Amino acid sequence: MPLKTLTGKHADPRKGRGAGINPEGRFETVAREAFDDGWDREDKELPPLKTHVTAERVASIITRNDSPDIPFTQSINPYAGCEHGCVYCLSGDTPILMADGRTRPIEDLRAGDSIYGTVRRGWYRRYVKTRVRAQWSVIKPAYRITLEDGTSLIAGPDHRFLSERGWKFVTGTMSGRDTQRPHLTTNNKLMGTGAFCRQLPKDRDYKLGYLTGLIRGDGLLASYHYQRAGRAHGNQHQFRLALCDMEALERAGEYLQQFGIATQEFIFQKAVGDRQEMRAIRTHARLAVEQVRNLIVWPGVQLHEWTAGFLAGIFDAEGSCSQGVLRISNTDNEIISWIDRSLRIHGFKFVLEHVRRNRLKPITVVRMIGGLRERLRFFHSVDPAITRKRDIAGQAVKSGARQGVINIEPLGKPMRLFDITTETEDFIANGVISHNCYARPSHAYRNLSPGIDFETRLFAKVNAAEKLREELSRPGYRCEVISIGANTDPYQPIEREYRITREILQVCAAFNQPVGIVTKNAMVERDLDVLVPMAKKNLANVFISVNNLDHELARRMEPRCSAPSRRLQAMKRLSDAGVPVGVLCAPVIPFLNDHQIEAVLEAAWEHGARQAGYVLMRLPWEVKDLFKDWLERHYPLKAKHVMSRVHAMRGGRDNDPEFGSRMRGTGELAALLAQRFKKACQRLGFNAKERNRELDTTRFRRPERSGQLALFADE
Repeated sequence: MPLKTLTGKHADPRKGRGAGINPEGRFETVAREAFDDGWDREDKELPPLKTHVTAERVASIITRNDSPDIPFTQSINPYAGCEHGCVYCLSGDTPILMADGRTRPIEDLRAGDSIYGTVRRGWYRRYVKTRVRAQWSVIKPAYRITLEDGTSLIAGPDHRFLSERGWKFVTGTMSGRDTQRPHLTTNNKLMGTGAFCRQLPKDRDYKLGYLTGLIRGDGLLASYHYQRAGRAHGNQHQFRLALCDMEALERAGEYLQQFGIATQEFIFQKAVGDRQEMRAIRTHARLAVEQVRNLIVWPGVQLHEWTAGFLAGIFDAEGSCSQGVLRISNTDNEIISWIDRSLRIHGFKFVLEHVRRNRLKPITVVRMIGGLRERLRFFHSVDPAITRKRDIAGQAVKSGARQGVINIEPLGKPMRLFDITTETEDFIANGVISHNCYARPSHAYRNLSPGIDFETRLFAKVNAAEKLREELSRPGYRCEVISIGANTDPYQPIEREYRITREILQVCAAFNQPVGIVTKNAMVERDLDVLVPMAKKNLANVFISVNNLDHELARRMEPRCSAPSRRLQAMKRLSDAGVPVGVLCAPVIPFLNDHQIEAVLEAAWEHGARQAGYVLMRLPWEVKDLFKDWLERHYPLKAKHVMSRVHAMRGGRDNDPEFGSRMRGTGELAALLAQRFKKACQRLGFNAKERNRELDTTRFRRPERSGQLALFADE
């Protein structure tokens, strides 16, 4: 598929398309079978609609989430992009927590890198090591999220962070299922380790401090004076540092070399049984030993960088971090005193524990307090060398950090933002748990535009049914409701040719896998032969989006969806056949279709729908210019009034990200709209049951192999 050819200018408006921004490009014509979508064909001058479809084979098809904010845990999107024509990542320097306990900017990550993610185990989400599968970047509008502790995160509107209330997008935009997505507000607290601390520069003072801590903690530095017959003396000088961990040994050797002290490496202890090999560095030269002795003298002034290096060195020598507790132990009171001073200089909280031992010198244990946030602050600011001591895998996601959201502001300009895909589907960005990023905005991850590209450059997942069968057949699969079309419409026009949604339904029917479908297209009635038997077993329901009954308005707003009358007919056919049906009034646009809410609900009830919902139009940064351009082209005399109403219901802005108002708006007009919808639903009898929550997951079974070949054959 050719790349988009966006020049920054408006393309010529094309009839039959929603977006008018972004050049047309060289798209291929796709022939389609005849299908009655309810529109008359008086508009003979419409140019042929061009759509380019790329058939792709995917590695997996079920998308999973464990967020309580999304009304399903599993979803399938047969297509990327959508023909219907409806008009409604992180800064590169963001530090990511690597598996070695250090951080690296997200722009520098590559596939295969080992980092930290999280998984849910029992009651808690826990930190685990995971790998980067892919990294990419896009140019899109950026937002700054500011937390109580001063943490500042720059991310795109579609990035998700884990809050105390589950996964939240940065902004509340429309998703492909025509419902409002959960997003960050100032009522949220983000989950994670707490902000990452900036590492101090490893200057001369740091290196001196590191050598002092490591050598005083674990080294041998001595001079022996005695007489030897035939010689003036037999004095011996020795410096030796033996460690199991090569990382600290190599750092010490490198620092000594920089101070002009040459050492030799040797095997101090061979690996025997459970004992691992221990290597060491040494020198017997009198001048070199004397230089080492001079390097590790206690300083007269407690320098910030020296104390950081000292803490890193003494931790590598005598420290440990196990079961979530960081300790440094020593029998030398002078060393303990310097550990005490150094920790105080860097603002760490700790306690001293004195341990008496039979026949052994008493030992003092310095135990840090403050949880994982403080341990990571220690690791990142002083940077000890030994990786294994920095391991946090298995620890629960708990934090006393002040990570409440205090501000979410658009930066007012697009930026190059980065995102990664990981094996756990999340990662730790500057101390906050971040989700792999989410249909117009999601098309940008293919280096395509959320405008016309989204409508004309589509991807068909041709092996979706095959992969679904594989995933449902796995012994560890746990049956939960699958939402089909959570991001893009499963019954968009190319489904007539590719029939991927139908094949998916046939696989689900064979396994008794319950499904919920969301669509704007009457084509769903084509699959009644599959849906009806599933509905009899309480395995299927369908939600059809209808936001107005005006033939001309609908044609302009949703140029390639089925006409409202056809969608109502589809509701009727589904309901009469026994398939549970709901209606979504989305998006509601003030001064264009808001006056039709009652009429839509009444018509939907008459045609068999028994559940209903609505969402006030949202204009996130990816969509607002598309909508304003569409509005000026189709309703120039109403444009200013429509946007005035939008601003009145969105706190004076195009978009309102505040919790509690993200779906319904604020102000008198929004309150009136909510009251109208509520009263209409009560009068008609809508919403007796929760959507997708009553489907039966107990019937799931794996069919016999002999029946698998018939899964894709039409009955």
